Amino acid sequence: MTRIHAGPRRRPIFWFALLFLFLPPPVQGGGADLPLDQIKLPPGFRIEVYSDNVPGARSMTLSPGGTLYVGTLNAGNVYAVVDRGKKGRADEVILIASGMDLPNGVAFRDGALYVAEASRVLRYDGIEGRLKAPPKPAIVSDAFPRSPHHGWKVARFGPDGYLYVSVGAPCNICEEKDPRYAAILRMKPDGTGMEVFASGVRNSIGFDWHPETKELWFTDNGRDWLGDDRPPDELNRAPRKGMHFGYPYLHGKDIPDPEYSRKAGRRVFTPPEKELGPHVASLGMRFYTGTIFPVEYKNQIFIAEHGSWNRTTPIGYRVTLVRLKDGRAASYEVFAEGWLQGRNARGRPVDVLVMPDGALLVSDDKAGAIYRIRYEKPDGKKGGKTP
Repeated sequence: MTRIHAGPRRRPIFWFALLFLFLPPPVQGGGADLPLDQIKLPPGFRIEVYSDNVPGARSMTLSPGGTLYVGTLNAGNVYAVVDRGKKGRADEVILIASGMDLPNGVAFRDGALYVAEASRVLRYDGIEGRLKAPPKPAIVSDAFPRSPHHGWKVARFGPDGYLYVSVGAPCNICEEKDPRYAAILRMKPDGTGMEVFASGVRNSIGFDWHPETKELWFTDNGRDWLGDDRPPDELNRAPRKGMHFGYPYLHGKDIPDPEYSRKAGRRVFTPPEKELGPHVASLGMRFYTGTIFPVEYKNQIFIAEHGSWNRTTPIGYRVTLVRLKDGRAASYEVFAEGWLQGRNARGRPVDVLVMPDGALLVSDDKAGAIYRIRYEKPDGKKGGKTP
């Protein structure tokens, strides 16, 4: 646990205004023509296109029947991506819903698709048999705060049967009185019993549960305007309800906020398991539970880094790997990179998902694509069982 120490009182507003005048030029480029041979992977791994027809592809969830559901942001669409022959490439992309309000989060349970919009969660019952004529959705809950800032959400069912939903802070940095902001909430599948599970979480767009301990791990995006190299993004672990992870008072392991640290009082915060790159925009994450990657990847964490938006030298635009030792984060390394060439972004990874065959899917909202990463043993054979 980390106790906050108040930093010196500063008035950063003037400096923020100056920073806006000297922002670096934006990263350029589109992703539709991404040459996959630019993506660098460890030896033995191969990347290929699973689908190149999913505009704005963001968070992903897989039904037991093998249908991949994909949310978006400003596109307002939700898609079903179907690979009927289990060939490792989609046959069809079906538009499930359109005109929605930031439908980033998707989850699946008991034959129903759950979609998290900016201020509510909807449920499409019996969707698998009605992909081309979806039913009218039921409102599971509309008890979420309504600020559009960081309004996009992630939704996933935990091993306890609850639906977990992230709610970002309604600002870059602020002290919000509503405890539902800057938090990970959970509720029963019918929308009742909503409660705060974790607090002090600025903007989490990815979480998963350790396959053995069942502990919740999640990424969190650090605040802006403290410089190119601070604060870091975070990988956090929440083994129980009620933990506070520092925002807006403390960033990373030991960076007091120049404005809010003095307001922390005697609060005690949980430091991150691992500090990630500064401003990399760490989004979706998954523990690798497949069987075709080498044994050293079993139960390790893959993270999609969407990429910085205002850093002088862009960073991120890649998939990284956090290795664990004795159930704790031990190292942080690049697994797949090449979407960023200089200042030209050919793609922006958003989410990762482990398929039943052990391949790793990566969504890319800039390219409107989903990639499939597989492993080939040195003898050229696909796979390579993980015990």
